Amino acid sequence: MSSPEPLGVSRRSILRGAAIAGAAASLPQILIPTRAHAADDDTGGSYTIAFDDNGAKRQTILGLGFEIQSDSIGSNEGAPDNNVVSGVPLDLTATGAYTRFIDKMLKGSRSDRGFRYCRLAMGLYHRGVTADGKRFEDRYPDQTRKLAQMVADAGIEGLGVEYWSPAPYWKSNGQLGGAGGPTLASFAPADLAAMGDAMVADLNYLVAQSKATPTSPPRLQISWWGLQNEPHNREATYGGCAYSTDQYRDTFTIVAPKIKTAFPNVKIHATSYQGWWQPWGNKLTASSTALGYIDAWTWHHIGDNSDGQITRDYTSGALGRPVFNNEFEYLIHQSPTNDGNTLNTAQSIMNWMTFQNSPTWWWLHALKPTTDTRAEGYGLGYWRPPGAPADSRFPNLQPGDWTWNRRNWNGIAGFVKFMPWDSVRYHVEEPHPANGLATSPVTGTVTPGGVTYRPHQRIMAWKTPTGKPVLVVTNRGTADYTFTVDTKTTGTFRGYRYRHDTDPDTTPGIPNANGSYGKSGPFLTLTVPPMSIEFWVHD
Repeated sequence: MSSPEPLGVSRRSILRGAAIAGAAASLPQILIPTRAHAADDDTGGSYTIAFDDNGAKRQTILGLGFEIQSDSIGSNEGAPDNNVVSGVPLDLTATGAYTRFIDKMLKGSRSDRGFRYCRLAMGLYHRGVTADGKRFEDRYPDQTRKLAQMVADAGIEGLGVEYWSPAPYWKSNGQLGGAGGPTLASFAPADLAAMGDAMVADLNYLVAQSKATPTSPPRLQISWWGLQNEPHNREATYGGCAYSTDQYRDTFTIVAPKIKTAFPNVKIHATSYQGWWQPWGNKLTASSTALGYIDAWTWHHIGDNSDGQITRDYTSGALGRPVFNNEFEYLIHQSPTNDGNTLNTAQSIMNWMTFQNSPTWWWLHALKPTTDTRAEGYGLGYWRPPGAPADSRFPNLQPGDWTWNRRNWNGIAGFVKFMPWDSVRYHVEEPHPANGLATSPVTGTVTPGGVTYRPHQRIMAWKTPTGKPVLVVTNRGTADYTFTVDTKTTGTFRGYRYRHDTDPDTTPGIPNANGSYGKSGPFLTLTVPPMSIEFWVHD
């Protein structure tokens, strides 16, 4: 089997401005449009969604995930500032800030629940250390209880717990971070087993501390677990642990069974970088013991052009396990202020699910502090920590309050709102453009497996758990594009449009020419303006 082309870039291997400048020339080319691009000559096409055919059902989409910064960090360039206590939800002290964060962002303005998973970085954003240095605990009073309250209030299923660093006792340098690629102090089986026991204790601590009172039921469950974020990374100074390929396999095969025994319902993923591909993943696929504990392969396809999920191979080496992206954001060299990122983010979600059958997709941070130089590309919103200076970008933002990052949020918002947990994707038959196949990965068409798709005009369809049909369409072209869609479904569909400049506090309904709302099925004629995302939801 031939190897895929390079898949994404490690954000945490790019630490400082000089390093970024030096590394940029060697990174894979990022082809995110800086403006709308011309696609093919035709201005529309016919599509069919077999909502009436059970044979058109595809994967169950579990829901989306996000990461939470529940503790302070100087910025991505430096080590954690252990003299500062700051984070979310701790800092949301302004009147109404916490409730608005829960209702508007984490629940996506739904009445029930929005995001399903909350990624928690152990050894980075949860890094209080016990006296013996072997386990993690709260670094400030009620850290886990506040996190658990947030999870409960938002209706989130559980945590995706993943280690950036094991506790210091197990490290070669006795620290969470440190330059030079610190690894484990020992890879002797007995020591790995002891570390595995300590990691089980970490999870038990989170669950136990999540209780509102000692006799209350726990409010946290562990939904996902990962041994190590980016195990190849030897440059992270703020919280990391590097493993050789053999060391990663040996550690995984000892620790993962302990996690699964203690938490039988947890789903274990690997490698939190490039899935089954490259040497770290290859070592796991070659180990029958390791494979028995892998529930999914995770990738860091960070900020790249969404076309990559159409043209690249993520599944042939997965050995029946699902694949998904568990970290997405825009690095500095990927132009985080580019308005085209909104469309690219939406299409990343769509293309992972349409072409790779992914069951979930995770953005990086819900909120980033205004003081963080990477916040523009990393956060769905910004919060102003107490004591932080005013920011000229948000002159009215008060300490303890937060505001939207429209460019990032609007690429995700409709999926959180209109794609509830356990929705089922349905196949869409797409047209073959009349002018043939183009060769550019940015303009024209692409052909995975000999089938033609339009990278700029994407479509995805699903039914909610209650059977309600929904579809989403995008237009990354320079002119209007008309989707003529046979939904095989009678009744009314109502449209909602998102762009990079959409006000997140509004409901962006699409009116008809006569001022009414809604279109009658089964045939829908949807003329989508450039750089727009539209969701059409059946009544």
